[in-house]
Amino acid sequence: MLLRLNIADHRPLHEQVAGAVRRAIAEGECAPGDRLPPARDLSQALGVNTNTVLRGLRALRDEGLLEFRRGRGVTVAGGADRRSELLERVRELVADGARLGYGKVDLIEMIREVP
Repeated sequence: MLLRLNIADHRPLHEQVAGAVRRAIAEGECAPGDRLPPARDLSQALGVNTNTVLRGLRALRDEGLLEFRRGRGVTVAGGADRRSELLERVRELVADGARLGYGKVDLIEMIREVP
């Protein structure tokens, strides 16, 4: 798994780490059941603190994309590839809506109107 962070990105590093892993899942680099490298290895490869990587991974666990198992490490959750792709599309929708002056509440109302 090849992850990269964009130094020009103004988002916090843990969000960038989560985004990089999310992209790897969505693009099929990591399939459900695959083990991720240890956080220490990821932090060295990305040039960030191990706690930063762990914070990003915990966010993905909370989204249901990763599973943490004692003794087995971090694995990609079943169905994560589909969920990751959908979450990425939702993020794009929220960003597009914000650019056009719509908030999340406005977008939710629009979605409710769709049959």
